[in-house]
Amino acid sequence: MLLVGKCAKTHPYGIFTRPPWHTGRVDRITPGIIAIVVGAAAGFLLFVPFVAASYRRRGGLHFGRFVLWASALVYFWAIWAYTLLPLPEADSIRCVGSNLDLFEFVDDIGGALAGPGPALTNPAVLQLLFNVLLFMPLGFFIRVLAGRGILVALAVGLGVSAFIETTQLTGVWGLYSCAYRVFDVDDMLTNTTGAVLGSLLAFFVPARHRGWRTSADAAEPRPVTRGRRALAMLCDIIGFSLVSAAAGVGTQLVLGAIDRRDLVLEAELSSILGTLVPAALWLVVILTTGRSVGDLAVQLRYRGGPVPTWLARPLRWAGGISGYVLLGALPTPWSLAGLLFGLATFVLLFTTSAGRGLPGILSGMSLADAREDRSGDQSRNSRAATTSASTPTSSVGWSTGAKNGE
Repeated sequence: MLLVGKCAKTHPYGIFTRPPWHTGRVDRITPGIIAIVVGAAAGFLLFVPFVAASYRRRGGLHFGRFVLWASALVYFWAIWAYTLLPLPEADSIRCVGSNLDLFEFVDDIGGALAGPGPALTNPAVLQLLFNVLLFMPLGFFIRVLAGRGILVALAVGLGVSAFIETTQLTGVWGLYSCAYRVFDVDDMLTNTTGAVLGSLLAFFVPARHRGWRTSADAAEPRPVTRGRRALAMLCDIIGFSLVSAAAGVGTQLVLGAIDRRDLVLEAELSSILGTLVPAALWLVVILTTGRSVGDLAVQLRYRGGPVPTWLARPLRWAGGISGYVLLGALPTPWSLAGLLFGLATFVLLFTTSAGRGLPGILSGMSLADAREDRSGDQSRNSRAATTSASTPTSSVGWSTGAKNGE
């Protein structure tokens, strides 16, 4: 592995020695920062789908599982950041060989134990420990989040480690002329061992909290709280922002492709479309379903009220993220209306029933769990099925009685 190398004979460029392209201290903080930043960006992109999946599989968003999934994202990128970064200059690398002798680390550990000084500070011992510890979270996440056992953890751990080692052997898949970090089968063995140990450690997590299977009560309605409504608003903000960014960037790319550099530099058209496209998309979704993207994610629905549906749904749209963004896009001083709109939205979230907020006030509708409708339908279907099941029985009994009477 890149993270920790055998500094003795085979791994001259591991964590305990300095490769020739480093002129100062080896930077071990930057890869961690990169992993956190990239993991956070990936989490931002996946947040709305994750919330929607959580409400449909688990009945809601649980803080513990959210933290675990966020940690898994950062961990995934940390593996690659610490095993590939920093990338050296192509003209400063020195080609190295490979270690194909399995269990060579046993001799290294034996030498460390026989030598002077504490064994735990010996590079060979640290090499072994870090390679095991690096992959323990992988096995843990595979069991707790994916619900898979030891065999899957072993296979995935071996596969990921083999891919990393092959990346090193091929000079980052041909990016460099030769391997500048050592390919080591012992690293693959210790990494895989770490994944298996992590899977065993996950047994301490209660079974009901492991896996990605749908909970038995996932379809049951839950109380509508202000926190849940705030989560829906957050999903709307994130989803709207992503669609806006995609529309703006897409517009700039199209303008660049048709050689309209003047419009690219002005960026006015991309700004306009970055506002109108997501607002139009939210309008279509609300007119079609009666719910915004955030409402759909957290299983909320506005319903009832004295206002007819054909008018209530556009008013619900105007009272949400689209109304705020459109008002804020107006020229000064009219754009101050967007600020007032945002303040009103925040205050009404905490002062209205169940946090129905400005959309509920404008549309005259109340806020409810969307699963209440399905739960009612299932109850009615169940009663209908019971009634229909009893009808043939009495019919058969009547026919039989008629025959007997003949």
